[in-house]
Amino acid sequence: MQEVQKQEFGKRDFIGFSHLDGSKIIELFDYSLFIKKKRKEGSSGFLPLRDKTVAMIFSKPSLRTRVSFELGIHELGGYAINLDGQSIGLGSRESVEDVARLLSRYNSAIVARLHEHAIIEGIAKHASIPVVNALTNLSHPCQVLADAFSLYERGLWHENIKVVFVGDGNNVANSWIELAGVLPFHFVLACPEGYMPDQGLLAAARAKGVSRIEILHDPAAAATDADVLYTDVWTSMGQEEEKQARLRIFAPFQINSALLSKAKPEAVVMHCMPAHRGEEISGEVMDGPQSIILDQAENRLHVQKALLVKLLNHDEYKKFHLTHRLLNASKKIRS
Repeated sequence: MQEVQKQEFGKRDFIGFSHLDGSKIIELFDYSLFIKKKRKEGSSGFLPLRDKTVAMIFSKPSLRTRVSFELGIHELGGYAINLDGQSIGLGSRESVEDVARLLSRYNSAIVARLHEHAIIEGIAKHASIPVVNALTNLSHPCQVLADAFSLYERGLWHENIKVVFVGDGNNVANSWIELAGVLPFHFVLACPEGYMPDQGLLAAARAKGVSRIEILHDPAAAATDADVLYTDVWTSMGQEEEKQARLRIFAPFQINSALLSKAKPEAVVMHCMPAHRGEEISGEVMDGPQSIILDQAENRLHVQKALLVKLLNHDEYKKFHLTHRLLNASKKIRS
């Protein structure tokens, strides 16, 4: 579906990973390093989104997603318009098609954090401007993009890195699986039986043969020799009635000191937040020396800024990569 959209509508969207090329993701990571450096240097004159407006639709509560996108758009010289999904009546008061077409007349891009994945696909289909998936019940690609970048900038990313997701086969796990279909690495999901990831995404990623993808139900076996232990809340939004049952079923899947001891000594711990300390992760591990949780949260800002420049000012994005290649070629000649 995503590949068809790209060809038929002739515009760039970021709905997920399946239609992307792995080398392009690495290019985005390099640009994210540049964006992050620019911010630290205080480069206030770097405004590649000057005069651009981005409509942000939020049908779910948000902290990191809203702050990182809104701040990032502002820092790049653009303007963010925040829309409450219920207030605009997306799909009820107004059709998805009408909202997508109308917002396309006003804005340069749409960022949407929604419940149903079909709605983000509908927006992308009918909008004439780039659309970014800021979370749906099926996937959370912006989060996983920042997570993989967090490993890349530390020099940890390679085709044999073992990333172990411990917990529910939820939208974040789905995006890790989708990423494994385009970038080579070893991904393991350790989940209770009955809490599997989306089977369509899993089958599609495995069919590409890019990465080793495993689904295990023994967290200790999964964590053995892991480079990364990753977790998320056991009860997501809309699953509150299941909380007590989930607490009982997921109890053996907590990331704590005992589970961390199964991983490599230099392994890092990740969590997409918000976190429920004492449930999916112990406080001592979350605040411990192997945790890079706040780093990955910060990197949402830098990666999403890079993504927006790629989508909305591709000339600026290409200029960086051309300069980057020329500098690398010059270094090779001198050496």
